[in-house]
Amino acid sequence: MIRPATPADLPAIHTLIRELAEYERALEEAKATEEQLHEALFGSRPAAYAHVATDDSTGAVIGYAIWFLNFSTWRGVHGIYLEDLYVRPTARGGGHGKALLTALARICVERGYQRLEWSVLNWNTPAIDFYEALGARPQDEWTVYRLTDEALAKASGTS
Repeated sequence: MIRPATPADLPAIHTLIRELAEYERALEEAKATEEQLHEALFGSRPAAYAHVATDDSTGAVIGYAIWFLNFSTWRGVHGIYLEDLYVRPTARGGGHGKALLTALARICVERGYQRLEWSVLNWNTPAIDFYEALGARPQDEWTVYRLTDEALAKASGTS
């Protein structure tokens, strides 16, 4: 049901990323190409990793998790930051999302990582309920900040 992604999975992962972006009401922001995903996940210096959930009967990719390592200066060890977790709506309730999170939690434990973190949109109550049922807790005291596009260029001193 859950396995590390391979380059052959990239078309399905790319399609699922676009589905997630549409669900999150931000399809126009999903600009990643399959080529970019290939370089990030399978290039000479991978910066991210992916696992896929497959349909038990057909083997088709129906969900994915893309993640990368982060680092806690306070704990002195790596953790995993889960960038995306998505399971097709038609496959939800079959345990695929939980199995993807379980696989990442197992990686953390096996490698001595001490955190598995991710962000969720405040309005996404089905996801919030799912995460909290697993024992995850929101980190309400933190606010995410982001520089992109013109603001990023200006902050870099290159604009």
